Amino acid sequence: MPFTPTQKRAAIWALIALASVWALRALGPVLTPFVVGAVLAYALTPLVDRLDEAGRGRVPRFVSVVLVELLFIVVLLSLFLMVVPILAKEIPLMREQVPVLFKWLDDTVRPWLAQFGIDVALDLQSLKVQVMRYLQANYDDAVSSLLSSLKIGGSVAFALVFNAVLIPVALFYLLLDWDRFVHRMVELVPPRVRPAVDSFTHEADQVLGQYLRGQLLVMLTMATFYSTGLALFGLDLALPIGLFTGLAMFVPYLGFGIGLVLAILAGLLQFASAKALVMVAVVYGSGQVIEGFFFTPRLVGERIGLHPLAVIFALLAFAQLFGFLGVLVALPASALLLVAIRRVRAGYMGSGLYQG
Repeated sequence: MPFTPTQKRAAIWALIALASVWALRALGPVLTPFVVGAVLAYALTPLVDRLDEAGRGRVPRFVSVVLVELLFIVVLLSLFLMVVPILAKEIPLMREQVPVLFKWLDDTVRPWLAQFGIDVALDLQSLKVQVMRYLQANYDDAVSSLLSSLKIGGSVAFALVFNAVLIPVALFYLLLDWDRFVHRMVELVPPRVRPAVDSFTHEADQVLGQYLRGQLLVMLTMATFYSTGLALFGLDLALPIGLFTGLAMFVPYLGFGIGLVLAILAGLLQFASAKALVMVAVVYGSGQVIEGFFFTPRLVGERIGLHPLAVIFALLAFAQLFGFLGVLVALPASALLLVAIRRVRAGYMGSGLYQG
């Protein structure tokens, strides 16, 4: 049975889609800095264009690119530097409060465990003796495990440094030649279908713009929520930890995880009681539920036309397929798929196949 031209084109596009999925899965770690750079370039290009227009051609575009990228890096560094006052205050407290914390745990947990016939001493001296005894009995295993950890840590550190250097470089060139890259890609589209492609890209651009604005609104809202929640429990470092947790959510899971650890550490060192665990459970537990099931689906999902269940499914599915890279591109890619599905559905509803 011979294939029609339409079927052939559909088969070609299906093969291209499958090849793209395979490439993303196989080359995920390599593509990550370029994908991050492309997402940032898409978000920052309008600002570069405005500065370029303000210069009215008297200032080279690369000056606008440098200014915008430096501004972005300063904002990013300011976000991470929020951790500095936290560490500066917590490290001296740690030296003073850790023995107190262990004593509180020993006085509280040990009697409870004793009811079940478990006798555990949680003081520092006992822990030191147990660690030394374990290391002496398992010296070879401990050394091999340590070496393995150093190798893994070294590779992770190298990957972080590599991405930290490559992403700004990729971002610079993408911002500098963004219009040229887009023009080159449009040139590959056959002239007869270019109007349809232009219409699709215009709609997709509007949807992605709504996504970025919605994500920014979620970050600011959750930064306010975490700061207020921690402050109500009386945490001294509520403002920097809350702001960091909310604003770092542009990196899904990682920002929340770091903020959670900082809150637990600060709470244990300040309160040295179960109040710290209750505070983290209430504030971060409710925050995760509100953000995952209300703010992100409503402020992001509704803005780009995705049902809340579709947003949750997209995050889980892309994370499963592509790992961390998938989490980064889940909602933008879903927005593009939404535009494509809308057009396919409209074409089907208007076709003779549906009406006949």
